[in-house]
Amino acid sequence: MLEISETSVRDGIPDSGTIRMIKLARPPVNALNAELVRKLIEAVSAAKSDSAIVITGQPGLFSGGLDVPALLAMDREGIAALFIDLWRLQRAIATSPVPVVFAITGHCPAGGTVLAIHGDYRVMARGEFRMGLNEVQVGLFPGGVIHGAFKRLVGGHAAQLLTRGALIDPATALRMGLVDELCDAEQVPARALEVAREICALPREPMLRTRALGRSDLVELFGNPGHAMLREREFGAMGVEMWFVPATQERLRSMFLKKR
Repeated sequence: MLEISETSVRDGIPDSGTIRMIKLARPPVNALNAELVRKLIEAVSAAKSDSAIVITGQPGLFSGGLDVPALLAMDREGIAALFIDLWRLQRAIATSPVPVVFAITGHCPAGGTVLAIHGDYRVMARGEFRMGLNEVQVGLFPGGVIHGAFKRLVGGHAAQLLTRGALIDPATALRMGLVDELCDAEQVPARALEVAREICALPREPMLRTRALGRSDLVELFGNPGHAMLREREFGAMGVEMWFVPATQERLRSMFLKKR
């Protein structure tokens, strides 16, 4: 489900701090189901005593997004709980007290992109891969937090990309600001770890204060922390409302269940 390990900030110096490595390991496509989302929340939240976090996938694929066939078997209560946990996972990444670097090892559509846009830095594999928010193509709606986090990176491109539900190649993602750099696929996890180490090598307090300043607009998307329970319930209710639209259900079932 998840492979979690820790590595030293500086090779050969065990006491220099640790970087938590979180690898999605749910074959075949690292689809996000309720259990994986909860485990990711736990793994990211538990890393507050580490120096940084690197989140990666398997060669050629970071995550295929939500596990739609599994979600189609859920009732309204289950869908609400799943979307609440998805909101909590986004918030855990966005408000992490330590830097979060994404190693996007390949395809990263929909839910995979939702996670990555809340990180500090994104290294993506070169190649015939795609990422983006294509929710509208299946009858879904990203909502305010996801829209805001996406727009924060791609700026004026957000309107047309989201409205079209566009999936873009790595070079376009780099040009638009959705990712920060590209490298050969087999080097992505190592490069992401190198970036994390570069960040951790900086004077800690000035780096963290500057990071907080630069990410304040992202954190503000989640509202007053005292209203977190209300905001997550609103996100869950939005998920239920759009998921159970008959036309959306029909479209999702025709696209995903026939493949089983």
